[in-house]
Amino acid sequence: MLNKNNARVIAHRAICLIALEKKSLSEAAFPTEANDLSFAKSLTFGSIRFYHHLNDLITPRIKKPLEKKNLDIHCLLILGAYQLIYTDISIHAAIKETVDIAEMIGKNWAKGFVNAILRGIDRDRDVILKSPHHSHPTWMVKKFKKDYPDSYQEIFIENNKQAPMSIRVHPSIERDDFKAQLQNENISSELSKIASQALVLDDAVNITSLLGFENGSCYVQDISAQLAAPLISPKKGERILDACCAPGGKTTHLAELCPDAEIIAIDNDKMRLLRVQENIDRLQNKNVKIMLGDATRQDWWDKKMFDKILIDAPCSGTGVIRRHPDIKLLRKPRDVSEVTKIQALILDNLWALLKPGGELVYATCSVLKDENENQINAFLQRSGDAKNEEISLSWGEGLIGKQQLPEHKYDGFYYAKLIKSL
Repeated sequence: MLNKNNARVIAHRAICLIALEKKSLSEAAFPTEANDLSFAKSLTFGSIRFYHHLNDLITPRIKKPLEKKNLDIHCLLILGAYQLIYTDISIHAAIKETVDIAEMIGKNWAKGFVNAILRGIDRDRDVILKSPHHSHPTWMVKKFKKDYPDSYQEIFIENNKQAPMSIRVHPSIERDDFKAQLQNENISSELSKIASQALVLDDAVNITSLLGFENGSCYVQDISAQLAAPLISPKKGERILDACCAPGGKTTHLAELCPDAEIIAIDNDKMRLLRVQENIDRLQNKNVKIMLGDATRQDWWDKKMFDKILIDAPCSGTGVIRRHPDIKLLRKPRDVSEVTKIQALILDNLWALLKPGGELVYATCSVLKDENENQINAFLQRSGDAKNEEISLSWGEGLIGKQQLPEHKYDGFYYAKLIKSL
């Protein structure tokens, strides 16, 4: 009999949490006492990553729709089908141990049902593997096709891969030396040509195993996100606002690039600000003041203008689906229309806080044009004193800002740089 710390049991519980209760993967607490935690996580992430494909395989095979109270059995079928189609787990183990979970969750009646459907999927495996599937929700497929008629297929392919682990080495440490030290610990990595502090690890590792991590030697951060602070380019004596700052990756990067700049970091989530503070403490930044503040309002502001502003805008997250595959299940079209309104409010509100001659960098981890290029174009049209500044990076494409699509080393990301007229 399976126990509650069995990897498949844990994965099934997490899939139910996301698919049925609409919680995020970050809220799916994986117990540290699990028999095989990494296996449980890989089953969960894989099942969620390919949920839409697996769902399309399972649904036609269910003759009578499951009652709401039995939708956990649908999630069990997702878990079983994932093992059969997307892993090299033996067919016997994939089916038998998935079927056994039905008994453990008190649904003995479903054992034969789960067994029959999984065996049917296994019989059709060759045909299934030859039939391509985007494994994205229909609305997202339409959006990507509309925005990127020539490259949407690549977006689907990249979104269904696992993202690499990248780190930002503290500027006080020579990156080549750090790379060599990691190699001594059998952690291989590659230097980034785009981000001067970045290393891309060949394989993901436990962050606490990274040399000097607890003392601030490095920060886990995708290369695309590591470009924000250099684009702001903080200078001595400047007053810089980091809006929507949690969890603090860009905040700490700004602080370490110029310890003599004054960084004000705001976020409207008190709990997430605790995480920002933890990162500031670990990286020993002394020039950051964090505040609870809503970027669409000014009630937190002390009336002192900013030299530079970074807006790490709330967004759909469609550029980081490979890291957060639950986005495909949780995000809805109305969420995009709502977030674009919030982005516009933030831009209008914070622009008033920027000194004449000041610079504003707008960033999202989205690939949707309505949140990025179209958003900035609309802002430029309604702001008489804003000018688009070309971003000279061999990363991304575009005339109004730069859009990077998800690609092996980079998350999908967008940056625009605006200058305020004197």
